[in-house]
Amino acid sequence: MTHKPTFTEKFRYWFDNYMSSGTLALIGGLGIVSLAVILMAAGVISLGGSLLAPEGSDGMDFIEAAWESMMRTLDPGTMGGDMGWGFRWVMLFVTLGGIFIISTLIGVLTTGIEGKIDELRKGRSRVLESNHTVILGWSPQIFTIIPELIIANENHKRGTIAILADRDKLEMEEEIRKRVENMRNTRVICRSGSPNDPTDLEIVSPHLARSIIILPPDEGDADAAVIKSTLALTNSPQRHPAPYHIVTQLRNEHSLDILRIIGKNDHLSAILTRDIIARVTAQTSRQSGLSVVYTELLDFDGDEIYFHEEPALSGKTFGDALLAYEDSALIGIQQADGTTLLNPRSGTRFSPGDRVIAISADDDTIRLSGLNNPPIQTSLIRSAAKRIASPPEKTLLLGWNASAPVIIRELDHYAAKGSSVTVVAGQEFEEQARACCELQNQTLTFRAGDTADRVLLDALGITEYDHVIALADTSLDVQTADARTLITLLHLRNIAGMDETPFSIVSEMLDLRNRELAAVTNVDDFIVSDHLISLMTAQLSENADLNGVFNDLFDAEGNEIYLKPVADYVELGQPVNFYTVVEAARRRHETAIGYRLAADARNSAAHFGVRINPKKSTEVRFVEGDRLIVLAEE
Repeated sequence: MTHKPTFTEKFRYWFDNYMSSGTLALIGGLGIVSLAVILMAAGVISLGGSLLAPEGSDGMDFIEAAWESMMRTLDPGTMGGDMGWGFRWVMLFVTLGGIFIISTLIGVLTTGIEGKIDELRKGRSRVLESNHTVILGWSPQIFTIIPELIIANENHKRGTIAILADRDKLEMEEEIRKRVENMRNTRVICRSGSPNDPTDLEIVSPHLARSIIILPPDEGDADAAVIKSTLALTNSPQRHPAPYHIVTQLRNEHSLDILRIIGKNDHLSAILTRDIIARVTAQTSRQSGLSVVYTELLDFDGDEIYFHEEPALSGKTFGDALLAYEDSALIGIQQADGTTLLNPRSGTRFSPGDRVIAISADDDTIRLSGLNNPPIQTSLIRSAAKRIASPPEKTLLLGWNASAPVIIRELDHYAAKGSSVTVVAGQEFEEQARACCELQNQTLTFRAGDTADRVLLDALGITEYDHVIALADTSLDVQTADARTLITLLHLRNIAGMDETPFSIVSEMLDLRNRELAAVTNVDDFIVSDHLISLMTAQLSENADLNGVFNDLFDAEGNEIYLKPVADYVELGQPVNFYTVVEAARRRHETAIGYRLAADARNSAAHFGVRINPKKSTEVRFVEGDRLIVLAEE
């Protein structure tokens, strides 16, 4: 038999529900109780006449009695001057009720304010912004991405970056203040919540954002976390029908197919971090200065890649357009259908709706020079000599991580037949190293050992190698891994200093701040993994069209950036303008975008000698060892 609730149980149930209704409901309830006490006391006094009136008074009307009651409810000290025992007893009742009500009200208000402050501290209030950049997740990359976005926002009246991460709001804000000094015209808003939770996503108003960056976590299954965040975003009931501009990072290529299915209706750019870093590492090990070139192209501080429609070029060839700009370096064409052509053949013609892809200081600096006859110094152009086959190379790979197999495969793509690669790493990696790749041009040798051990390094005969690559041990924490890499680099440079045989050294640094420490080793290049990926992420968040450029630029089968001897293109020791250099490269089906001066190769203040997009009319005297930076197929 069901127990029928008593009146007391019903009242207690109602009271419990009401007490949990929130601060405003409690304040409203206290207001009603106060009003009831005041009205009841006013009624009693007004009806009691002279019996309940103050001493010396014949009585009080209802309004006057209500006012007196309200004063004593709010201020218990008011009844100290009351006269007449009847009136005193009524006012005592009112005052006691007022003490209870006011003390309760103060407690409710205090609790409510503390709750609101705690809510604000947790960062749970909704971001009321539009046309902003949303960053979902938190990693060290954020300290590279935010400064880049701040520079990009200088073209806007005001920029806003909204960050949603499963971290304390105040801690995030404090870290950003420490690492990012100048916010300029950009405001950074931090909110606490899960990037995988559709409800939490609404806090940063992603549906009104200009672009959305999804950062993978440092721990756990990073790709799965990215996929969940993308699903939560694209399948939200609040989403708008227009495509979202989403930029993210993946570690494994097989995750890319899943992400493309999820974001099929959106502009989704996914960076395969391991593959790109491995390819850049392999390329840089063979071309000193290449990492500096990539950094110059990918950051917002300097010249960047832009897209610009120029109707005056319609019907003209790419070869003509190469020399039509004084302050911009053309690298390709984006056709009207969105297809990206990097370093197309000189005879490729522009059609209506096509856009030039150019390296320039800003989008408004891409202007035709108006010169009908660019000042080409034809007499200084050297004819293309017959290509000499590259000799076999010896590469030493110190350390092992997830990028190592891709690096070895990339090296095999560039190396001449008969080349070799020696891997030195812990014994536990031997099986992985021997089974990682099917090599065509190289033979692989594995040797177990500690890459920071000087005795081992001396025994390797390092001076006999052409290229040395030092990889970070990603099984350790970032700072420990970089510390070990620094020790290895110091040993390598000491060995190199005792021998005149030249060999390149390329290292992988996980933390950009450690690059300054590594500078004392005079290493040719540094591949700062997260830094380069962070720069790409920031660029893609501002311009989704760059996805096609990066796909071609970092694809082993497409056009790539090479640093080739200037002596192969123009006469040395003679003043030559960059119009002439561009023409010399064009005759070889290559696109010149800059040069590297050997005299400044060790000078960080001079960008290690790298000049991207030089003014074409400026003359330079090149010497032996200077390099021309070109886009070419090989």
